[in-house]
Amino acid sequence: MKKLLGLTVFLALLYAALCIARGQLPDYAFHYNLGRDIGYYGIMTLEAGILIISGGIDLSIGSVVGLTATLLPMILLAYGETNAAYQVFAICLVLGLGALIGLAHGVLITKLGLQPFVVTLCGLFIYRGLARWISEEQVMGLGNRFAQLKGLLYADPVGPFPKFFVILLILVGVFGVFLHGTLYGRYLFAIGGNERAARYAGIAVDRYKILAYVICSTLAAFAGILYVMQHNSALPSNTGSFYELYAIAAAVLGGCSLRGGEGTVPSMVLGTAIIWLLDRWTLTLGIRSELLSTVVGAFLLAGAILEEMLRRWQSEPR
Repeated sequence: MKKLLGLTVFLALLYAALCIARGQLPDYAFHYNLGRDIGYYGIMTLEAGILIISGGIDLSIGSVVGLTATLLPMILLAYGETNAAYQVFAICLVLGLGALIGLAHGVLITKLGLQPFVVTLCGLFIYRGLARWISEEQVMGLGNRFAQLKGLLYADPVGPFPKFFVILLILVGVFGVFLHGTLYGRYLFAIGGNERAARYAGIAVDRYKILAYVICSTLAAFAGILYVMQHNSALPSNTGSFYELYAIAAAVLGGCSLRGGEGTVPSMVLGTAIIWLLDRWTLTLGIRSELLSTVVGAFLLAGAILEEMLRRWQSEPR
């Protein structure tokens, strides 16, 4: 609760500093675009955060986004322009591919005992290479077709809110209840906190770790679908590049410990909001957009140093 309150206060201060730097309150277009970015990247933060809570890590999120964003236009353009059922089938097929990737990761990590870092790092190269090979290095796009599908998943706002932000709120509700309101979600916290103790307690550790990887890769595939809906095309060589780093950074900034067993769904959303407010803040101050990663890294490092100092202070005998 203290971390959540601290993140909320910091976000409010950052927004106030942004308003002062601009000399006025941001307009509706600013908030709409900010909400769209928070919604889109917040989905990936959720998937990374859930996995981190269970003690895992996934470095292939961006490559899964790139692979699925490349495949979806190829599948849709085959038969789906006027066939709504086929469009649903294509989306389910892409989501199924994401789930299959997560299942493969989970099985390799739990049954063969491979390190998550190694498995997902290899996946990063494999899925990016597959996307480039399948597409023959060509841009895959939808052109001016599938307007109804684009409107459903991206273009049409829900009242004053961008569609991506509404989708994020739905996912926050679903996974918030799952993580914090169900026994199965508490199992993930227990596994991330102390896997050996969780095994002794009778928790099916392997099953729930696999579930966490399936959730992560399925949401990454969903992010690939949304990418195509927004940008209308995908470039296999760089679509989704570094997305996993921003997702992990936002989750950690939101209070998820890389040791596992810590984190909340609302704090993940706040972490995402802070990163993209920092993006607007740097642009307002005239800092080049290429330095966003430098600014985010500096804030993360400062936060890690502060957290470690507080932990040591609290552990000292009074």
